[in-house]
Amino acid sequence: MLPTLRQLQYLKLLAEHKSFMAAAEKAFVSQPALSSGIAELEKTLGARLVDRSRGQVILTAVGEETLKRAEDILARTEDLVEAARGANRPLTGRFRLGVIPTVAPFLLPKALLKIRDAFPDLRLFLREDQTARLIAALKSGGLDAAVIALPYDLQGLDCAFICKDEIVAATPLNHPLAHEERIAPEALKNEELILLEDGHCLRDHALAACTWNNPAGGIETLGSQNGGFAATSLNTLVQMVGSGLGVSLLPAMAVEAGLARSEDISVRPLKSDHAYRDIVVVWRAGSSRAAEARLLAQHLKKAEPEEAAA
Repeated sequence: MLPTLRQLQYLKLLAEHKSFMAAAEKAFVSQPALSSGIAELEKTLGARLVDRSRGQVILTAVGEETLKRAEDILARTEDLVEAARGANRPLTGRFRLGVIPTVAPFLLPKALLKIRDAFPDLRLFLREDQTARLIAALKSGGLDAAVIALPYDLQGLDCAFICKDEIVAATPLNHPLAHEERIAPEALKNEELILLEDGHCLRDHALAACTWNNPAGGIETLGSQNGGFAATSLNTLVQMVGSGLGVSLLPAMAVEAGLARSEDISVRPLKSDHAYRDIVVVWRAGSSRAAEARLLAQHLKKAEPEEAAA
């Protein structure tokens, strides 16, 4: 006898809500029905999945492993249903797309209008969040694809390229570096560097863009000691630079969209061969919606300005 999809769904909801009552409400069943389903699942597997003795719902070690596999099974089942519905009509029906905050407002507005025209029957659900949470949602079946920036660990994922996005330096208008045609990364070594707070992959990409060779032949890079301030958004970051609090590193697509339009800010390219990030669409390896994710990437790429896509 095998577990049913309904039983696996009960376990997933129970893990998410930590309450039999709340999980039952989300499953649109009674609490006894959900409890019975979990008990049947435990009987089928021959192992205890839920510890109910501490006044709260806690999954056992076997329960955690079962949940991990259940999420994969449920995600693939949803893929199957959506793929069958749109077998002859790609990008129709529901498609759940995640996008990181340092890309969403600069790429999506122009792209979504063209995608809506090309696929009028597509119901696109968007989620804007940090990369780690988007990848977790992708692997658990909460998303069909996500737009993120590389480098990032793509274990268990496939991707399609959209564009390269240059990392540029932003300084107050009256800063000495504002007069440079291109700013060498080592020139930022002793500056007050303002970046996004931890959790935003742009922070890591920006620091990785600023490396140089030292006299001894080794490689140096900007470190966390340079940042006395951390911003929660690119808008806040730009305002801090404009106020003279320090210098920063920005994605070119944000600058081209008008983010650094302030008269108090100067933007200059970096004197570096690796001052960029790759914007890609990612999806679960083996997903039945892989072809649709690739198609979506193609249309997002078409929406990029020629200079950014090159």
